[in-house]
Amino acid sequence: MQIEVCANLPDLVGTGTLIFTSRHGVEAFAQLTDRRDIPAYAVGEATGQAARDIGLTVTVGEGDAERLIKQIVADKPNLPCLHLRGEHVAAPLAETLTSAGLETHEAVIYLQRPCPLSDEAQRLLQKPDPVILPLFSPRSARLAFAQEKHSNWQAPLHIVAMSQAVADQVPAGRASSISIAATLDAMAMVQATERAWIKANRLEGC
Repeated sequence: MQIEVCANLPDLVGTGTLIFTSRHGVEAFAQLTDRRDIPAYAVGEATGQAARDIGLTVTVGEGDAERLIKQIVADKPNLPCLHLRGEHVAAPLAETLTSAGLETHEAVIYLQRPCPLSDEAQRLLQKPDPVILPLFSPRSARLAFAQEKHSNWQAPLHIVAMSQAVADQVPAGRASSISIAATLDAMAMVQATERAWIKANRLEGC
């Protein structure tokens, strides 16, 4: 996917707390405004570090939207909250928080444009050699396998999924193996990919 910033940031006057569920949201926010005085929540460490890097004071969650929602409800931050997000999200965060008594608005400040796989990726997938395919979101999984319908993929696929929800988007019987990252963050995906590499080499006799 290609990230495209869109100028939909609302007037921040009166906003009590910002909520980010991806580093892309932080990066878009940084391009759209110089405001750094509003406290923020970040879904996980990578997003939190991006927020710190631009000068925000941030509380970092445990890596997924459900636990972030529980944390915000428990903390009762300054209201109203504003969830700055992309056009596609895994959970209705603003709606859930508002239903829990915390007024929360949302603004789509970046778009996630689908892109075709590169020619190099297609060539690898069309060969009989094993391919490790890391998938970070349910949508990216759906987009990847939608492209398979128009290509002659032959490679045995060893899927590394960020979560069970991502793994559930892999078509039945399509993967030689599926492994799930221990936690919802990039470092866990790196570690899971390393393990998948070792396992694939062992299984394929490489």
